[in-house]
Amino acid sequence: MSRFDLCILGAGPAGYAAAMRAHDLGKTVALVEAKHVGGTGLHSGALSSKTMWHLAMDYSRARKVGRGFKAGKIEVSYASVMESVKEAVSERRELLCLQLEHLGKSGIELIHGRGKFLSPSEVEVACETGTRTVVADHFLIATGSKPRVPGGIVIDGERIITSDHVESWEDFPRSLVIVGSGVVGCEYATIFGHYDRTNLFMIDRRDRILPFEDEDVSQSVASAFEKMGVTIHRRAQMSSLVATDDGVEYEVECDGSLEKFSAERALISIGRVPNFEGLALEAAGVGRDEHGGIRVRETRTDVEHIFAAGDATADMALANVAELEGQFAVESMFGIAPRPIDYRSLPTIMFLSPEVASVGLGEQQARERGVAHRVASIANHLICRNVAMRNTDGFIKLLAAPDNTVLGLRVVGPQASSCIQGMALLIELGGKLEDIARCAHPHPAVTEGVQECARLLLGRSILKPEFVEGVRVENYEPPTDA
Repeated sequence: MSRFDLCILGAGPAGYAAAMRAHDLGKTVALVEAKHVGGTGLHSGALSSKTMWHLAMDYSRARKVGRGFKAGKIEVSYASVMESVKEAVSERRELLCLQLEHLGKSGIELIHGRGKFLSPSEVEVACETGTRTVVADHFLIATGSKPRVPGGIVIDGERIITSDHVESWEDFPRSLVIVGSGVVGCEYATIFGHYDRTNLFMIDRRDRILPFEDEDVSQSVASAFEKMGVTIHRRAQMSSLVATDDGVEYEVECDGSLEKFSAERALISIGRVPNFEGLALEAAGVGRDEHGGIRVRETRTDVEHIFAAGDATADMALANVAELEGQFAVESMFGIAPRPIDYRSLPTIMFLSPEVASVGLGEQQARERGVAHRVASIANHLICRNVAMRNTDGFIKLLAAPDNTVLGLRVVGPQASSCIQGMALLIELGGKLEDIARCAHPHPAVTEGVQECARLLLGRSILKPEFVEGVRVENYEPPTDA
C-alpha cells in the first residue's frame, strides 16, 4: 500500500496539468494512467488530428493555381501522412514522459495501470505485474472521454470506425460516410476533402451542420464543403448502418422517404461521453449529473476530498479547459482559493475549411438568451492581409452590449485563431469597443478586421456600410412581454 497527498486518475490534459501544479505546491502525487500519457489531448484527438489538418492544408495549398506558380505532380500516401502524424505525437509524448521521469525523484510517481475505487480513500490499480493499492488524502478524476456510439451500430475498427481508428488505415478510403455534423465530423471532412482522394458524404439530422454556431458560420463551412465535393444529407436520420464484404451500406430517412447508400467506410462522429470504464464510482460515493458526467461544483464532487476535471465532467470537451480545471482543482483542494474559471471567455478553434475561431457570445446564443446586443461584421475580401494571402473566404464578426462592452467574436477564415486570445482577455476584463479601436494593430494583419468591426459599432469606421459590400451593422433588442 502506498500513500500520497493526491492520486490522479488519468494523465491526459487535465491530469497532467494537475500533477504539475501539485508539484509546484510540494505535494506527493500518484498519477495513474491506463494507456498513454497525454490522453486524447495527444492520441487519436487534439494533437494527432490537428497535425493531420495542417498536413492536409499544406497539400491543398501546394495544389492551388492562380498564385503566380503551379506545382508539378505532387505525390501523397496515407502511410506517409500517418508517419508524420505519429512523429508529432511521439515528440510531445516523449517530452511529457521525460519530465515525469525527472519529477519521479521529487514526489510524482507515474503508475501504468487501470484504477478503480475500493472506497472514498482507496484506489486499486491493475498493472501488468499485478495489483497495487493507492491511498491518498485527495483524488482527482481526469479519465477523459470516449466517442459516443449509437445503439445497434457495431464498431469493427476497419469499416465502421470512430475517431480512435482513423490513424490505423493503410490508405485513403475511396469513399467515406461521416455520421454526425459537429466539430469532429466536420474536421475529418475537411482533412479528407483537402486530399481529394475520397468521395465524402455527411449525415446531418438537422437543417445545417454545426447547429450550435451562428448560421453564417455554418453556411461558410457548408459552402466550402460543397466546393470540395462533400455531399451533405440534411434533415436526415440514419436508420441502419452495416458492414459488408467490401464496405458499408447505410439507409437514410429524409422527408419521409428511405434511401439506401453504400461507401467503403463509415466514421461515427456524434460526440463524446465521459469515460468511467471500470472506475467503480459508486464505491467512492461520487454522483453523476443528468448529462452522464460527474456532478461537480467548481470541480469538487459530492465527496469533499474527491475532485473531477476535464471531459469527465461532461461540460466542455476542450484540452485548454481541461488544463485550467485540473490546476484549479489542485489549488482548491490544497486551500489556495483560486479565482473562478470564467467560462464566458474561453477561446476555441475549429480546424475546418475555412478555419473558425470563437470566443464569448455569438448571435445565435445572444438571441436565445435574450441578450441585447449590437453586431458588426466585415467580409475577408475587405481585409488587406486576406487579400495578400489570396484567400478571402469568410468574415469577422464582433458583438457588443449596448454600453459597448465586448460580448463575443467569431472569425472565419485563414489565421482565425490569431484574433482570439486578445479578445478572450478583453472579455474576461470587461473590456470595451474603445479598447479595440484605440489599440494599434499590426499591418497588414487579420486582427485589423476586428478593429474595423469595433470602429463600425462606434460610428467611425474607415469602410462605410452604405457604400461597401460585405459590411454589416445591426442592433438586436430582445422582445418584451405584452
